[in-house]
Amino acid sequence: MAPIRTVSSLENGERNNLIMANSNGPDSFVLLRMKRPAYTLVNLSTRLSMVAYYFIPTCKALTFSLVGLAAYQRKPIKAFEIVGSALDPAAQVTTKVLTVKSLLTPLSREEVKLVRCLGLNYTDHADEARLPKPNFPVLFYKPVTSLIGPLAPVIIPKVAQPPKDHLPDYEVEFVVVIGKAAKNVSEADALDYVLAYSGANDVSFRKHQMAVSQWGFSKSFDNTNPFGPCLVSSRLVPNPQRVELKTTVNKELLQNGNTAEQIFGVRQTVAFLSQGTTLEPGTIILTGTPKGVGFVKSPPLYLRHGDKMSVWLSHGIGTLCNDVEEERSAEAKL
Repeated sequence: MAPIRTVSSLENGERNNLIMANSNGPDSFVLLRMKRPAYTLVNLSTRLSMVAYYFIPTCKALTFSLVGLAAYQRKPIKAFEIVGSALDPAAQVTTKVLTVKSLLTPLSREEVKLVRCLGLNYTDHADEARLPKPNFPVLFYKPVTSLIGPLAPVIIPKVAQPPKDHLPDYEVEFVVVIGKAAKNVSEADALDYVLAYSGANDVSFRKHQMAVSQWGFSKSFDNTNPFGPCLVSSRLVPNPQRVELKTTVNKELLQNGNTAEQIFGVRQTVAFLSQGTTLEPGTIILTGTPKGVGFVKSPPLYLRHGDKMSVWLSHGIGTLCNDVEEERSAEAKL
């Protein structure tokens, strides 16, 4: 088979693997990471498995954009075994078919070089928040410990409780994944450095966010940022400014936007962030959220224990489902 891009890693002592879908050639793919029961490691010298998986639908109804939803519904997903890394174009596909146990973030925490995020990057969101549109991209960062995959719970930490005071909020986001080192690139060439696109839910805690001018603390708590469910090749998204994105909480549609509303599009964002700074392969960029967030509503809408969230993005990215849980003390668990 032709080489394709893949990913594999080891996290928390468990074997983490990848699935890919819809490969029309070495640079066209839909890519996911998955977990399956452990078996003999293929690289015994390092005790790390370099095995990954190439996704194939089990039936015509299971299209690529439904992979995240299929995982949520516990439907079977099959995969071909492959060897390689998502950031290496020389991966090889085998003919061995395996069954997915669960989906993980499409890039592991070890592979994500840096999480960069834009704030206030949609015209309609700036309008609903009654804030002026920025003249330059508003940049903040997240630690990789904030990232979680499909079906993992979003944890409201003790420092952000009770929710009615801290206003935890949802934010669907279109994610850019950098595939090769980018520095001082032009807007015209910016998309050449994009490996793929994905989705995210930038769960934010408004009390801490509004208390200071820097947003990093309020958007960086552990296990609060769903990322996935897959990576879709940039070749399959020729115009990233035509992507639809939605948020649903407890079956209620709350956000329904389009990247056409972005103040700084993907080309502008990659070019701007690369000025004087190298964007390394594996860097992910969350590009802001459209209108419909909870804290601007009257009364404010906030996330609480037991809520069921899902964000959906078009162009094959699909659905990312996560429930909300409040962190409990050790005594409460007993």
